[in-house]
Amino acid sequence: MSRKSWDEYFLDIADQVATRSTCPRLHVGCVIVKDKHIVSTGYNGSIHGHDHCDDVGCLIGDDGRCHRTVHAENNAVLHADRGLLKEAAAYVTHEPCENCAKTLAQSGITRIVFRNAYPNKLNKHFFKDIEVVYLPKEEGIE
Repeated sequence: MSRKSWDEYFLDIADQVATRSTCPRLHVGCVIVKDKHIVSTGYNGSIHGHDHCDDVGCLIGDDGRCHRTVHAENNAVLHADRGLLKEAAAYVTHEPCENCAKTLAQSGITRIVFRNAYPNKLNKHFFKDIEVVYLPKEEGIE
């Protein structure tokens, strides 16, 4: 058995981080990495001290999205040392939404690797100078 690539390794960690998500609509995990070291992690969850979707239900807006949670990518950026974000990579279980795409771009992240497609036609406007890699999980690989 060969070793996993670094991308697969960090995506697997993002999968584990996603298990902490408190919104049942979509469990998302994000791991921010710089120089092969984890800088920060984040998952979909409510604001500290607020009710969780798991407990009181989702807060669905007119756009069909849950607005109770802070997305995984935003939480990972918020919990990171700002200086470590520049030229870092974000490993995300799902393709970022347009708001998370903007947050990642603004934070200085230069590479985004995601496992599950969640296409958003607006992202192309926010990923200037960012390498974006779609790396789906291979069938039968654990």
